[in-house]
Amino acid sequence: MAVQLNHTIVQARDNRESAAFLAAVLGLEVGTAWGPFVPLATDNGVTLDFVSVPAESIAPQHYAFLVSDEEFDAAFARIEADGIGYYADPQLKLPGEINHHHGGRGLYFFDPAGHGMEIITRPYGSH
Repeated sequence: MAVQLNHTIVQARDNRESAAFLAAVLGLEVGTAWGPFVPLATDNGVTLDFVSVPAESIAPQHYAFLVSDEEFDAAFARIEADGIGYYADPQLKLPGEINHHHGGRGLYFFDPAGHGMEIITRPYGSH
């Protein structure tokens, strides 16, 4: 079997809030809690297991999601409708814009715990 990422643990102030936030943006379903974890499974089988920890112990991470053009349109519409701030760049110098890197589209936003989230329609280096 080829090596595959199966799951990762995502620290949050409130595991349910963070899982529900990302699920709403991406159009996914929050899974059933298991112990201290609230899972959010992606279509390629990777699960983000959200766990509540004290806010001061959260080390912000970056999570990038490859989505189709249709999924990008839907997620972007939800981001705009919910008033979620977004940026075209990871340096946050282009607020309210999207990028067109690698022949696709992308944007950055933050989840409730301060993790940097990114949605892209083309993998890096694909153009």
